[in-house]
Amino acid sequence: MTFGILLFPGVEELDFVGPWEMAAMWSAYADGPKELITVAQTKGTLRCAKGLGVIADYDFEDCPQLDYLLVPGGFSVFDELGNEPLIKFVQRAAESAKHVLSVCSGAFILHKAGVLDGKNATTHWKAHEQFSALPNVNLVSERWVRDGNTWTSAGVSAGIDMTLAFIAEIAGEDAASIVQMNSEYYPDAKIYGKAHKDLLHVDYIKKLDGEM
Repeated sequence: MTFGILLFPGVEELDFVGPWEMAAMWSAYADGPKELITVAQTKGTLRCAKGLGVIADYDFEDCPQLDYLLVPGGFSVFDELGNEPLIKFVQRAAESAKHVLSVCSGAFILHKAGVLDGKNATTHWKAHEQFSALPNVNLVSERWVRDGNTWTSAGVSAGIDMTLAFIAEIAGEDAASIVQMNSEYYPDAKIYGKAHKDLLHVDYIKKLDGEM
């Protein structure tokens, strides 16, 4: 099994590093994917949204067939929507992948590639209005959403939750438990301060706030 993560300039770091960590723990401790790789339009170093430099293992031409594809997000996604080679790569990879996942605004790339046609999906709360205006996709205001073999998550840290749920579905609760234990990922759902009060239109935030 090969788990591939798409990279592009300006990608949001935690969008892919969080899922990478979960997938790597799965591989190391619970018989997960044999290969965990990164792919970008060109191999070599690229700069992420917050300045982190990362190196892509493969380019679009030499990338092996992927069993799982994860597409992260970031503000630069909206530039990449006009990148025809990137969209075509996602289309090709999604056709043969068993499951396709996105984090944050990565859902816009999946939509552009036709992966979300007729499906439920989510994205970062900042992009809800823009995503709702897209044709042939239904926004669900949750932390992560599964529709068939397509998984989408809300912003940034939500990709960790989605990937752990994905592991539980694909490999079973025991595998997910091992990953959760080794990553010590036990969120306490504590909300600090009152900034979240501006987000009570987001269903999962409303639940955490006790308004649902």
